[in-house]
Amino acid sequence: MENQVTDSSEERTFQYQSSLPSLPVPALHESLKKYLDSVRPFLNQEEYQRTQDIVKRFENGIGKELQQKLLQRAKVKRNWLEEWWLNVAYLDARFSTQIYYNFGGPGPYIEHYWPLKEGSQIERASITTWLTLKFWELIRTEKLPVNKSDNIPLDMNQFQMLFCTCKIPGIAQDSIVNYFRTESEGECPTHLVTLCRGRIFAFDAVHDGTILSTPELIRQFSYIQKRCHSEPEGPGLAALTSEERTTWAKERDYLINLDPKNLSLLEKIQSSIFTVCLDEASPYAVPEDYTEVTRLALIGDPTLRWGDKSYNLIAFSNGTFGSHCDHTPFDGITVVALGSFLDSHIIESEGTWKGSDKVREIPWPQELVFRLDQKLLKAIAQANQQYKKQTSDIQLVSYAFTSFGKALIKKQQLHPDTFVQLALQLAYYRLHGHPGCCYETATTRRFYHGRTETMRPCTVEAVEWCRSMLDPTFTVSQQKQLMLKAFAKHNKLMKECMNGRGFDRHLLGLMLLSKEHSLPMPELFLDPAFTRSGGGGNFVLSTSLVGYTRVGGAVVPMVHHGYGFFYRIREDR
Repeated sequence: MENQVTDSSEERTFQYQSSLPSLPVPALHESLKKYLDSVRPFLNQEEYQRTQDIVKRFENGIGKELQQKLLQRAKVKRNWLEEWWLNVAYLDARFSTQIYYNFGGPGPYIEHYWPLKEGSQIERASITTWLTLKFWELIRTEKLPVNKSDNIPLDMNQFQMLFCTCKIPGIAQDSIVNYFRTESEGECPTHLVTLCRGRIFAFDAVHDGTILSTPELIRQFSYIQKRCHSEPEGPGLAALTSEERTTWAKERDYLINLDPKNLSLLEKIQSSIFTVCLDEASPYAVPEDYTEVTRLALIGDPTLRWGDKSYNLIAFSNGTFGSHCDHTPFDGITVVALGSFLDSHIIESEGTWKGSDKVREIPWPQELVFRLDQKLLKAIAQANQQYKKQTSDIQLVSYAFTSFGKALIKKQQLHPDTFVQLALQLAYYRLHGHPGCCYETATTRRFYHGRTETMRPCTVEAVEWCRSMLDPTFTVSQQKQLMLKAFAKHNKLMKECMNGRGFDRHLLGLMLLSKEHSLPMPELFLDPAFTRSGGGGNFVLSTSLVGYTRVGGAVVPMVHHGYGFFYRIREDR
């Protein structure tokens, strides 16, 4: 993908959307066979027999009925999963989505321009903001090249959600608002929102039809910074977005009822292209390496992240960067494309502004001053406290393994991603003495509005290989044969997932249909084997290949006793 992010293309970004195939419904028998295979490593013979019987009853009974209903749904919806996935995976959640769902990662500069220049925060924030606006402009003018896999166009819908998008908390369910429009669709908001020392400012990023230049952005950010340094700190309203969702929804309603002007200020934040967070007086820390940047991007100061915003660009006081994103409207690969664009342009420009220093007469940033009362100030303080408590048990490390990378793995004719996944299975097995149920993201973007499928790397073949690696009676040759079998199985499953033939989302669809039709919950989903093998979001290892670029990022683990493992693979590391 790194090579695909260029500044011009004859193809239009969204030109293939209408011709993408619909998401298929896999055959029931095939999905159930794969499911049985996936639970095998976690059950003894007696338990497995019981699960087999449950699956058989499901297939010949209620499952057959639900499959017909799903096929009917797929006839009228180009993506039978889309709406369900948005609701069940994101909008229905009631706990803090900022902590448990959002993703964050390091931004440009960190690898190429270290040690950092003193006082480089504003200059670098301005260059990075300018480049991000250029990316927004590429999507606006539909000049961002279409992502492809084996020359097959992939769905680009998520790029329409990257900017001018925000999640709105609801009492029972959240919603998404997207104000973005391509040039051919019409007007699109052109303002940025900046958070600094608990205060919120907005200014237009376009003047007389052109994006503000880096020197013009320096002028705006310097003005905000100066005011925040010479005046008292703000209330840190953004911390409320880190709350449990129903709590935040009630507080938001209260905020709007307190003063109707508060609603128009909220809408200003919601509709902004993205938010720039000048994180400089952070009580959390100033990041000194990849681990710290990633940690602060993911779980840094909640008063300086609008947790519901699709994209928060974070500029730390020492000139390092991070980003924090709501996961609801898109998956990580969208931000990886943006991050890769930023990174390559930063290298190209040697991290400095090479254009004109001319600054036009542009309006100064306006502060968004909300009317608050004691009740809301108390809620902000509580949100802050709660956030610190909930994130205190997250341990994070980000480092590079540099003995070898993609080049050597491919030389051995092995798939680099499968290599890392099997290494991960072995590491877990060695550490814990038993297999670890594992989720790996597989993309379904070959289909209309496709997002992800679950690929389960903890296969029977992977476990057999792990056991052989810990058993001195196996020869290297035997271990190698078992490893190659595990590789072949992983590659086959991944390919099937990407072609719409995974089983996790299929089973989810059948379960949701039984709920929608007020039917008793099928025994299949109540079976302990379902949860033990990771079903219902219980994967001990939640993993994702972030790509083959210099861009990284992470999400917290799915379960408290689990690991989140997010990795990128480069030529030499």
